[in-house]
Amino acid sequence: MDDLKARGTYFKLRVLDDEQAPVCHYDGRKVINLASNNYLGLCNHPKLREAALAATVKYGVGSGAVRTIAGTMRIHMELEEKIAAFKGVEACVVFQSGFTANAGTVSSILGKDDFILSDELNHASIIDGARLSKAKIKVFRHKDVAHCEELLKELENEPGKKLVITDGVFSMDGDIGPVGELADLCERYGAIMMVDDAHASGVLGRNGRGSVDHFGATAKVDVQVGTLSKAIGALGGYVCGSRDLIDYLYHRARPFLFSTSHPPSVAATCIAAFDLLEDEPERIDRLWANTAYFKEQLTNVGFDVGGMSTPKSETPITPIILGDGRKTMEFSKALFERGVMATGIAFPTVPEGKARIRTIMTSEHTRAQIDQALDVIVETAKMHGIL
Repeated sequence: MDDLKARGTYFKLRVLDDEQAPVCHYDGRKVINLASNNYLGLCNHPKLREAALAATVKYGVGSGAVRTIAGTMRIHMELEEKIAAFKGVEACVVFQSGFTANAGTVSSILGKDDFILSDELNHASIIDGARLSKAKIKVFRHKDVAHCEELLKELENEPGKKLVITDGVFSMDGDIGPVGELADLCERYGAIMMVDDAHASGVLGRNGRGSVDHFGATAKVDVQVGTLSKAIGALGGYVCGSRDLIDYLYHRARPFLFSTSHPPSVAATCIAAFDLLEDEPERIDRLWANTAYFKEQLTNVGFDVGGMSTPKSETPITPIILGDGRKTMEFSKALFERGVMATGIAFPTVPEGKARIRTIMTSEHTRAQIDQALDVIVETAKMHGIL
């Protein structure tokens, strides 16, 4: 802790006083919120509120047990069936979080005689799951399909399963993984293909079906992981795939086996959210329109929003790359004091020298709010010698 303070990267948690919205109150201060994963504004949607309240009245506030003992409610099965149909796969299992979905799946389907080929910028939950599996880990250069193929060739005659895994959208840089090309590679080499679609769910693909759908690779991807905690607006994660895979995870995925299942209100909320993805696609259109405008304005005034020392952002995740950790955290604090919530991210979350302000657009930001936030960002950057 002393080291973090000396580096200037120590932080205190900011506390939200009201609902997660484009303009809200943190630590008692009114701010334009550029830090939320609430891509489509579903955290506050009236239909989701109604679904949560109705389920609470009907089923109570909790399930009372883990899924495999007494905690599988009909509404949990309805949610899994809803997601499987939405994603166009045979079956789905819901986990308590996206992190446990990744870590629990990787660690349960592989063992010490198997191999994992992982993008160097994959999410921490993938890295932890790989370590827990005790499989041999090979890391390929970021989005480098040729390097991944080199590794597959090296392992071609080795016994054991080979699993290739990538983020669909990388959470710190906002770039899109080469899902289609990697899926083709796995097909050629007989490897298992797995995609973590946390930041692509509700953002990419038809009606937000994710990066796998975006690349038309549903039939070639064996394991799809998604989240219910970002664009879906609630809480949890899920894994989609074959019926055999899901039945196996029911029996072997440790987070599933040893954690109490979702409250019925959460399951009902998520079911309503998937209905909204089908019924209100204009939310995704607004998200992308806001994203394009925001990126363009930041680029025009001279900010590095990726593509120079870091991958180029292709999604609503828009980093403002500053490099120095202390400068980044000071800039974030100054923005907050002037009414913009934009979180600073530094080592060890990102590599040394690549600290950034991580901003995210949502469908619910108005053009006036975006312009006001841009004015504050530019003025503050000039005051701090960043522009």
